[in-house]
Amino acid sequence: MAYKKDSVWKSVDWWTVVLYLVLVICGWFSVCGASYDYGNPDFFDLGTRAGKQLMWIGCSLVLGFVLLMLEERFYDTYAYLVYGVLLLLLFGTIFNPHEIKGSRSWIVLGPVSLQPAEFAKFATALALAKFMGEYTYSIERGRDMLVSLAIILVPMVLIICQKETGSALVYLAFFLVLYREGMTGSILFAGVCSIIYFIVGIRFGGDMMSDELTSWGEFSVLGLILVFSGLLVNSYCKGSGKPVKYILSIGLGVTFLSLLFSLYVIPFNVAYVQGGLCVALGIYLIYQALHERIRNYFYIFLFAVGSVGFFFSADYVFNNVLEAHQQIRIKVLLGMEDDPTGSGYNVNQSKIAIGSGGFFGKGFLNGTQTKLKYVPEQDTDFIFCTVGEEQGFVGASAVIILFAVFIWRLIHLAERQSTRFGRVYGYSVLSIFFFHLFVNIGMVLGLTPVIGIPLPFFSYGGSSLWGFTILLFVFLRIDASRER
Repeated sequence: MAYKKDSVWKSVDWWTVVLYLVLVICGWFSVCGASYDYGNPDFFDLGTRAGKQLMWIGCSLVLGFVLLMLEERFYDTYAYLVYGVLLLLLFGTIFNPHEIKGSRSWIVLGPVSLQPAEFAKFATALALAKFMGEYTYSIERGRDMLVSLAIILVPMVLIICQKETGSALVYLAFFLVLYREGMTGSILFAGVCSIIYFIVGIRFGGDMMSDELTSWGEFSVLGLILVFSGLLVNSYCKGSGKPVKYILSIGLGVTFLSLLFSLYVIPFNVAYVQGGLCVALGIYLIYQALHERIRNYFYIFLFAVGSVGFFFSADYVFNNVLEAHQQIRIKVLLGMEDDPTGSGYNVNQSKIAIGSGGFFGKGFLNGTQTKLKYVPEQDTDFIFCTVGEEQGFVGASAVIILFAVFIWRLIHLAERQSTRFGRVYGYSVLSIFFFHLFVNIGMVLGLTPVIGIPLPFFSYGGSSLWGFTILLFVFLRIDASRER
């Protein structure tokens, strides 16, 4: 056993461990700055958030040590068991009587509150790596792909049932793992198209053309569906020169002529014509699939039908499923409404705090916006604004560079794995970290919706810190035992 422990310490990637320690220390100083109270300046007092965070950090270091001491095969052997236990916790939490900020995602054990959703990320990563690491696995096989999607979507649905939509969206990061392991790029393309349809449809759905009957949102999205379908035919169907010309020339030509007729002759809703063109496109794609015996035409048909269905269902979901505060957040982000004292307050105050920091910042504990508590959640979801105010552009850039180096290191470790299990788990880890970084810093700067997810190693809280520590150190243990 002693020999195995020595081998772990010799083979563990210390560069990543050092980056982890630096980020955790910087995070603690940020929590100190964000939660500093002039009446109680003792950062080591366990009654303060800084003191509690220091305790969480100490526990995380012990937890990381324990994870490194476990045999690598432990994570492979018990992956499904860990995943099943976390699913049961997620399911049980749905009926939790303790509701915190409208969410039932917390388990309260006396003075300690834990969020199972944070730990479910590493359990999902383990289960996905275990399944995709099987010798017979092939992402091109329909059954294997469906099981992979189920492993990702089941915890996601359970977390949504806890009214914790932000944490659930993090699981979309696993699709980057599937793409790395060979998932066709068309699925990723369809996901990007869905985002475009949603943004354009919601943002311009209420804006009418000069004929006062055609919505810019419907007109733009239906036109994009025709163009994207033609581009997919050109990319995935051999000998598709004529079909592409027919789709693009007829689709865009008829749309343009209909628009001119509506603007200058008889006004009517041009979207009706575009809807007819989409129906004609579907019929033509089915004909091509049967006539040319090329299956990709059928897949493009599904893309076109799914695009139309998603566009019209997205409008219904936005207006009838999303809660009022979620609708307003999206509208503020898209510039449809200005609500600096309501849903846009957090982001507005965060921008003010970051902007007031200037180039070099106001100095540690000298931030005015944060000290006067103008920014809600300034030591959790919006802690990056504390960095910007106290350390300025230089400090904020340094933190982003540190995270960028950390992500690059994770990519390096994932690519050098000798097993698919290690590679899939490694890419799961870096995808989750990347998603958190991109969305959290983006929402603090007003570039992404406010969905309430923490900044890794910086945001106050034991659940998030422990969750990220487990994610990372399990991967370090797997990497330490790889074949060289």
